[in-house]
Amino acid sequence: MKLFETDTIFAFMDIGPIAKGHCLVIPKYHATKLTDLPDDQMGDILPACKKLAAATGEENYNILQVVDHIHFHVIPKPASGADKEGLDIGWPIQNDLSKDGIARSFEEMKSKL
Repeated sequence: MKLFETDTIFAFMDIGPIAKGHCLVIPKYHATKLTDLPDDQMGDILPACKKLAAATGEENYNILQVVDHIHFHVIPKPASGADKEGLDIGWPIQNDLSKDGIARSFEEMKSKL
């Protein structure tokens, strides 16, 4: 079920949803990863994700990718501590990352931008 389309993307309902309102945004250009997608093909992606997240009516959501064609699942998620459908993802703290390690990562990444 197509929700909408632009020159560069499709937005449609997921056929195996894990929550009410679970939908996808995919670019028409085939790219395996975000870094493979040309900049001129990205302009509609985040505005579409934003519109779809708002359209779910849920306050919280996750945006993810799972297969080798760049795409974005927009999945409503339960309120903290709520017992309802959706996807709640934890964010594990990496205690082994020192401030020096973070600074090195920063310098490596900044040099590539």
